[in-house]
Amino acid sequence: MSTAGPSTQDAPRAALGLAPGDWGTGTSDPLARPGQGRRFGAAAPRLDGPAKVRGQAAFAAEFAYPDMVYAALVHSTIAKGRITGLDVADARSAPGVVLVMTHENAPRMNPMPRMLTAPKAAGGDDLPIMQDDRVHWNGQPVAVVLAQTQEQADHAASLIRVTYEQEPATTSWDQAVADGITPGLLFGHPAAQEVGDAEAALRAAPVSVDAIYRTPYQNHAAMEPHATTLKWDGDELIVHDATQAVAHTAWSLAHIFGIAEEQVVVTSPYVGGGFGGKGLWQHQALAAAAARLAGRPVRLALTREAVFRIVGGRAMTEQRVAIGADADGRFTAIVHTGTVASARASALSEPFIASTPHAYRAGSIKLGFDVARLDMVANTFMRAPGAAVGSFALESAVDELAVALGMDPIELRLRNEPETDPMDGRPFSTRHLAQAWREGADRFGWSRRNPVPGAVRDGEWLIGMGCAASSHPYVRMPGGAARITLTRDGRAEVDVAAHDMGMGTATAQTQVIADRLGLEPDRVEFRYGDSRMPGLVMAAGSQQTASIGAAVAAAHRELVAELMKLADDDASPLAGLTPDEVGALDGGLAALDDPDRHETYADILARAGRDQIVAEAAAPPPAEMMNFSMHGFGAMFCEVRVNAVTGEVRVVRFLGSMDCGRIINSRTAASQFRGGIIMGIGLALTEEVLFDERTGRIINPSFSGYHIPVHLDVPEIDLIWTDIPDPHTPMGAIGIGEIGITGTGAAIANAIFNATGKRVRELPITPDKLL
Repeated sequence: MSTAGPSTQDAPRAALGLAPGDWGTGTSDPLARPGQGRRFGAAAPRLDGPAKVRGQAAFAAEFAYPDMVYAALVHSTIAKGRITGLDVADARSAPGVVLVMTHENAPRMNPMPRMLTAPKAAGGDDLPIMQDDRVHWNGQPVAVVLAQTQEQADHAASLIRVTYEQEPATTSWDQAVADGITPGLLFGHPAAQEVGDAEAALRAAPVSVDAIYRTPYQNHAAMEPHATTLKWDGDELIVHDATQAVAHTAWSLAHIFGIAEEQVVVTSPYVGGGFGGKGLWQHQALAAAAARLAGRPVRLALTREAVFRIVGGRAMTEQRVAIGADADGRFTAIVHTGTVASARASALSEPFIASTPHAYRAGSIKLGFDVARLDMVANTFMRAPGAAVGSFALESAVDELAVALGMDPIELRLRNEPETDPMDGRPFSTRHLAQAWREGADRFGWSRRNPVPGAVRDGEWLIGMGCAASSHPYVRMPGGAARITLTRDGRAEVDVAAHDMGMGTATAQTQVIADRLGLEPDRVEFRYGDSRMPGLVMAAGSQQTASIGAAVAAAHRELVAELMKLADDDASPLAGLTPDEVGALDGGLAALDDPDRHETYADILARAGRDQIVAEAAAPPPAEMMNFSMHGFGAMFCEVRVNAVTGEVRVVRFLGSMDCGRIINSRTAASQFRGGIIMGIGLALTEEVLFDERTGRIINPSFSGYHIPVHLDVPEIDLIWTDIPDPHTPMGAIGIGEIGITGTGAAIANAIFNATGKRVRELPITPDKLL
């Protein structure tokens, strides 16, 4: 087990060969092989760190244009109906006001292309954008004010008076379920899946558990509220946005305004957290429309309340998990079904069964969910969509079964480890979860756990330990592409329309590219966050590392092919070799079987009279995902103290024992794991968006009412990982941005049960549920 990758500084001098051209063949990336990659696993500091601590990193709300104006929104106060009156006279005459835009004067806009309806669609919903008098949810923007200062815009917005004609709206869970539920979809396909007859096997099982688990609405609560600064330059729209999808946003905005994709430029060099919420919402389109009407650049920075009002989060779920087992603990049936709440125009229903199909071996499995529709802000992707809340239910049920069997919960999980994917029989590309369990248990001191609930006490404090499995799928979306520019002075510039939302993308990719090209990291510049760059690389699904890695590997193959054409003369020591016979070494290329046959990039270009060489290529389709069942895994361990008098819960120790392929940068990886675990603490103990079910209005749209974990809520988080490469992925790596939140909620809930003997099946676990 490792917390830092192995050093290869003393490895024999050898060239690094090309990555495979097709990731579905089973041929591994040379960077995934032991002993390759001088910088892999190194705790390299963030390249953007100095700019951020000096205040030199420009976020979306920090770009400025001459003659720029500031925007403020007015939100609806009803859930459904129509606007019958808009009194904007006082706002228009207020000091500094440049424009008041409503549906009465807004320019023609097409609905946002809703995410998942087209390869580049980025919209959170597909509702009309200020085109008519209709209201679809409580919080919908109904007016935009532009003024010379933000304070003037905010004041003028407060002067607008809106009257409505309300219509019956569905604003509660019970009402939505009573109105009728529909079968859910999992990324466009029916969610219902079944192997064998799980209900019959459950009835026949000697030991079983069958329970309902509930999770609430949640908000991404990113440190940086959504913001956009933009201007029209003739018919070209230039947007500086807080987004995790620059290329998708550019295409979607072009669709909204009926212009060519090339007429929209979106940049997003720095994003202060996204977690799935930094996509395309109505505010970007409204800012662009207002800027066009006013003929001036616009900055629209959402207030924290506005983020809650118009940006969706994680939806509510009600899940049934039932597990049947033989007397020795071997699972005979797993049932994971239930209902999710979803807005009528939402692109996503929270797929809580996402990780269950691959979790455990069982004689029969039944999965699926139904959807209940509400008139509310569109819910959307939030860190580990489905898996974060689904793992709470599944892993709590496994713990309950361990109690019923009188068996150690880790032993029960190990007894039901699958050898192949339980649903379709595909081989796992890699799975070392059993090793993560055993070594994590040893490091955490699991053997000291008292299995009797409520047996360990320290004064008023009840002490307990819990655990849970963690998993997240490997994802590599189609569309990755990269451009490499190699200059005569031996420097490389790599351009990809990718994103860095704080996870260290630029730092880790610079390490990869440096190894891939045989350069020192200070000779590499990784550029990203601009829709004019190659690639369709959304920062979602923990897929950026693989997507960028495959794209850069493809561009590198093209680059080496072009370099070898230039080196194909008697003056080059590489003459007569093919691209597959050479590899990167010491700022140039060398023969794989004879590293002394070496020539630097500078020498190759100088002899050819070239100042630079440019290679651009698209990554091959993600065939590896068809051939293998691919996931990252983890074993989560938690110790809590629960106050017997007040019900207060304190997480005092936490360990994540991770199995996520090869770790590229141990520092940024640890930050990602810890960040996910901290969000998992919030999921378990504090976070809940509260709706007034009479009106559909969010009643806690701020951090004073929506409680996220703070420093005193978070213990020191220990981390270890297997660092075993996946032989079927670029660099042998598996995405790690989301896995930390999965399993964490269940580990905490199971620790609370061990401490108190009280099984809480509804999140968040607040003190009132423990008294």
